[in-house]
Amino acid sequence: MGDASRRDWRTWRAATEEALYGAGGFFRTQAPSEHFRTSVHVSPAFAAALLRLARAVGARTVVDVGAGRGELLRALHALDADLGLVGVEVAERPAGLPAPVLWSATLPDEVDGLLVANEWLDNIPVDVAELDDARVPRLVEVDAATGDERLGAPAGEEDLAWLAEWWPLADGPPGARAEIGLPRDLAWADVVRRLRSGLALAVDYGHVRWRRPPTGTLRGYRSGRTVAPVPDRSCDITAHVAVDAVARAGERAGAEETLLTSQRAALTALGVDATRPPLALAGSDPAGYLGALTRAGEAAELVAAGGLGDFWWLAQAATPGQGTHGGVRAGGLRQVLGEPDPPTALSPPPSPSGRTEPSGRTPGSVG
Repeated sequence: MGDASRRDWRTWRAATEEALYGAGGFFRTQAPSEHFRTSVHVSPAFAAALLRLARAVGARTVVDVGAGRGELLRALHALDADLGLVGVEVAERPAGLPAPVLWSATLPDEVDGLLVANEWLDNIPVDVAELDDARVPRLVEVDAATGDERLGAPAGEEDLAWLAEWWPLADGPPGARAEIGLPRDLAWADVVRRLRSGLALAVDYGHVRWRRPPTGTLRGYRSGRTVAPVPDRSCDITAHVAVDAVARAGERAGAEETLLTSQRAALTALGVDATRPPLALAGSDPAGYLGALTRAGEAAELVAAGGLGDFWWLAQAATPGQGTHGGVRAGGLRQVLGEPDPPTALSPPPSPSGRTEPSGRTPGSVG
């Protein structure tokens, strides 16, 4: 194991920040699609649904935060060449991206339109707290080269306040863990504050206060496989999102309407249909049948229980009721995205909901 005094011990947040976004970091040098698939890679129906959402809220611009190599932007441009498109990503502008698409390493100062953060929040690094034998929450430190861990300093006041509100450890046994989502709350609040009109949408795997995983969710992805999370720049490192905490942060930042629902419910409301074509079509139009069957299979993956369908959609609107270009009418989110699924997401249910939490990214290369 080597001499512990020579290890590069850092908190998980510091180590992950360097591994993902530092010089030579994973997201600066790697194409995410070579390591995992998101809904954008699964089916063009995802981009088409987001275009319908943009039109429903009157948005003529779509900002893609965590744009990867521009896959969503390319798909949207192909569907509507007049749509204003902006990609936000730390990597350099991808080759072959349509010329009208803007590309930046930083968020726009102001957003009027639809801002989409698809699997962005889960890659904002967070610290991990663990109860020691005295049941004191301590920050977990990791050796960047090996992934070995040790307990570090006690959690600070801000982290303890976040834990008390969103992921209480007080009643847990020694070894109980929590991922401190405060950096994600702050990042999303910054997004919402930039929203002048329109809608901010976060799509991600996550959990709510009454369904927190007792040992955390930290994991890695490399070359289409789930791997141990070692912050050595060789893999994606991710953790599920405390989506209810993020929602509250957005409201505190000025969001005037919030809808937290499942991808299954949202995409169904937006017209994604996984119905298989009638078998009779195979006889009259074999090519048409195969095409329709492929599209139905892709749609089924987007809404599948235990997979992408269980991802959370957090939609937060600015200036509801203005009824003008880029605005969202009061109550309009439910009209566009359907009723919340489950309806108890933002408050503890009287009994277990039975909802299956998504397990995380979809491993597998799309290359």
